[in-house]
Amino acid sequence: MILLKDCFCIVRPDATDLYGADILIDGNRIARIGNSIAVPLGATVIDASRHVVTAGFVNTHHHFAQTLTRNLPAVQNAKLFDWLVYLYEVWKGFDEDAIYWSSKLAMAELLKTGCTCSTDHHYLYPVGFQSDLPGLQFKAAAELGMRFSPTRGSMSRSKKDGGLPPDSCVQDEDRILAESEETITRYHDAADDSMHKVALAPCSPFTVSESLMRETARLARRHGVRLHTHLAETADEDEYCMSVYNRRPLQLMEDCEFIGKDVWYAHGIFFNDTEIETLSRTGTAIGHCPSSNMRLGSGICRVRDLIDAGAVVGIGVDGSASNDSSDMLGELRQTMLLQRVKYGAEGITAREVYRMASEGGARLLGYQKLGKLEEGMLADVALFDVQKLEYAGGLSDPAAALIFCGYNHGADWVIVNGRVAVEHGELAGHQEEEIRVHANAVAKKLLERAGLA
Repeated sequence: MILLKDCFCIVRPDATDLYGADILIDGNRIARIGNSIAVPLGATVIDASRHVVTAGFVNTHHHFAQTLTRNLPAVQNAKLFDWLVYLYEVWKGFDEDAIYWSSKLAMAELLKTGCTCSTDHHYLYPVGFQSDLPGLQFKAAAELGMRFSPTRGSMSRSKKDGGLPPDSCVQDEDRILAESEETITRYHDAADDSMHKVALAPCSPFTVSESLMRETARLARRHGVRLHTHLAETADEDEYCMSVYNRRPLQLMEDCEFIGKDVWYAHGIFFNDTEIETLSRTGTAIGHCPSSNMRLGSGICRVRDLIDAGAVVGIGVDGSASNDSSDMLGELRQTMLLQRVKYGAEGITAREVYRMASEGGARLLGYQKLGKLEEGMLADVALFDVQKLEYAGGLSDPAAALIFCGYNHGADWVIVNGRVAVEHGELAGHQEEEIRVHANAVAKKLLERAGLA
């Protein structure tokens, strides 16, 4: 058992925040929330009197492997399609070490900024890659103690087919479908407290065929897993879909059966009013990635309009080569600020952002017992020490202060499935220096292989 004692503020986006209350964790569930809970025999007690306590954040879109190609000078000022063309030539050199250490690095960063559950959209399987790629990622997640719901991504259209990736980065469609089914069979756990779910995720409308998109959707539904892809991210994508398919991206997805309550899209910047209504009506969700959208100059997702229409919206940090970070709490702040650029000072509230980052993300990934600090919910919890210089003078609303005031986004404690994953700001039981050294070494080899180092 773990007892969070005298919590300075317990964030409840749909109700009144609690001050000075305790949270008792028994096994992997929140057993009780109340005042002056007696310490059970043998329980670990964490003094939370300095902390804003939140439900663990849920990251709804990422590309872990991109942590190895952050901040490359040649694409610091490139828009998406040019950025991709350059980086594919680097990414085609991914090997087993690159996948394992990039995954460990990305998840370590996420955990340390309050994220307890994450997906990953890995779609690049280089020719000659022989290892069980999802297995490498699940190994890293288990070692760090993170709840992990990755996608088995795919690309089938390379340069020879009019696509962007090199020929060595794509797979044929029969192999994609076979390996997707194998990944589901081997790794997917549908339990409500699952530590490892699987979704299927063709990369985008410009990297797979209509037939693969449709057959992937049918395969996923036969196995009861969720579906994901990039959609409506850039104006270039709109133009591509109209030129190649004579349809806008969302209509293409509808025709491919790739829409519905079991589907979420990353980005969703260029939806029109009719399409937003369609998303709401069908229950299709959006993973909003504000930093990446700003970094690449792609545009601003209409989060306010999506929420008002009743659509489910979560938050994602996106790839660490289009964000250059895996800072989940920082992404909450960016979400709030970017929506206010578009909609004005009342465009979105701190509570709405919390809801997106926790409950919204949990719903998007198919978790029903995640995303709220309530009795009976899964014990995924983040504690942030706000008794620090950067919050001084701003604690009249401690929950909002975490988003409005802070620039140090590190969590003090993070608990995942009832187990401590971050303790006093450091990964529990892990050598952070080891992750850093290995990640830098593997990144250097990757660039050398591409002739860039």
